[in-house]
Amino acid sequence: MEIWLGLWERYWSWPMLQVNGLILANLLGALALGLVVGYERTYRGRAAGMRTYGIVCMASAALTVFAGYPQAWWGQAQACPLFGADPTRVIQGIVTGIGFLGAGVIMRDGLTISGLTTAASIWATSAIGVLVGVGLYGAAIVATGMTAVLMLWGARWEGYLPARATLAVTVTSGDEVPLAEEAMFAVLKELGFSVVEGSLRIQSLPAATRWYFVAEADRARAGAVLPEVARRLRACVGVQGVEIAHARN
Repeated sequence: MEIWLGLWERYWSWPMLQVNGLILANLLGALALGLVVGYERTYRGRAAGMRTYGIVCMASAALTVFAGYPQAWWGQAQACPLFGADPTRVIQGIVTGIGFLGAGVIMRDGLTISGLTTAASIWATSAIGVLVGVGLYGAAIVATGMTAVLMLWGARWEGYLPARATLAVTVTSGDEVPLAEEAMFAVLKELGFSVVEGSLRIQSLPAATRWYFVAEADRARAGAVLPEVARRLRACVGVQGVEIAHARN
């Protein structure tokens, strides 16, 4: 009985409760900030949503804040720490671990890469959790606001800036009627696009040939819309099928 009473006093004494309360407050704050950032991903129907961001931010804060209270480890609750702790090594481990998590949400489909914004925002959320963990609450709140605003309206701001449209094009041709590639490239030129140098890839199949390339608009805000490009390319001699998508790489 005396052993249990000793353990109770060791881990549930008033100084230990104070430390746990401070850590809990940090975790709740980090969780709230992570949920704010993750709401945008949930709103847009992404796989990584509020729960993912909240957990990442809270876990990053937990792994950082505990390094500030070495005197409370294993129920010590002494006035001065028994030994020093290096939070930078903990932060290094957090950054490495979040890198693996971010890599898991990046997907590549042909010439299109998706998930980069989600990966970057998860990484930023871990940094927010670290800021909370080391007690820089003002910086954490500002970083949360900046990240959330950029994710919510960043794409809209990009739309106002001059930019060239880039298309990932796949053209399928049969062996019976050869593809008139010069005519195909001429059609693209007429529509305001040119093939990006080094992007052309040709796949020879048993009964067909597929051309993969990236077409870039010659001028900002120039270039026909996707249905028009698909229709004109489909009308070229030898073309059996056309697949077009915006190239995000």
